[in-house]
Amino acid sequence: MSRFLLLLFLLYSLSAGSQSFRTLGNTAFIRGEKLTFKVAFNSALTGSITGGKATLEIKDEKKIINGRVTYHVVGEGKTTGFIELFYKIHDRFESYFDQDALISWQFTRRTRENAYKKDDLVIFRQEDRLAVSLSKIVKVPSNMQDVISAFYYARTLDVTNLEPGGILHIPFFLDDSVYNSRVIFKGRETVQTKLGKFRCIVFRPMVATGYAFDDPYPITVWITDDANRLPILIESEQSVGRAQVELISYSGLANAVSARLGD
Repeated sequence: MSRFLLLLFLLYSLSAGSQSFRTLGNTAFIRGEKLTFKVAFNSALTGSITGGKATLEIKDEKKIINGRVTYHVVGEGKTTGFIELFYKIHDRFESYFDQDALISWQFTRRTRENAYKKDDLVIFRQEDRLAVSLSKIVKVPSNMQDVISAFYYARTLDVTNLEPGGILHIPFFLDDSVYNSRVIFKGRETVQTKLGKFRCIVFRPMVATGYAFDDPYPITVWITDDANRLPILIESEQSVGRAQVELISYSGLANAVSARLGD
């Protein structure tokens, strides 16, 4: 019996060790990149107010998980100023995702929104196609993303031949569920922001309808039409008004911002 168990263990080890993952080319981002955003709200009740700040940062470390080199990204968002008198948010998300395959290995979430609290840790067993959270084990497709790694994966996609109306499918795992967001390509536009004028490619990702959204495509995202694929501007039409997220600073980029046309 012991020899049989040993044989099974050796077979499992060999099969696990021979697990192959996709290799994706990435020239869009590097370690050290940091993006800072301003969040503003506009409604009939409040008018236009700046109410928050968010950051996305790729840390310098190269943590090894399951024998694979990873990127470590930390995303934080919080309300600021006057709006905190009514609604206070401080969210932190962390992702460790594969350097070559751009698939998630570990995701942590710490959400604080007024009285609502949510903490989670998800370990992705990519070989077994499982996501193991603090509360559930979920069967997932191969090459699974978390919500942070999905954003960086999307920046590497080639949209050169994508026509307006074309659709990208971006899968990700969040709250013990697998989502497959349909992202519609709207075309190319020039947009003016506090950082200047930029040539952009424009997308509208699908979201779940419900309390906040009446339209399944309420969000418009303007991305720099260059090698960096920076999210310059995001606008969201909600049931209670409009939210706008604008990139206000960037550093540590992989490439020159050739999409910038001037002030």
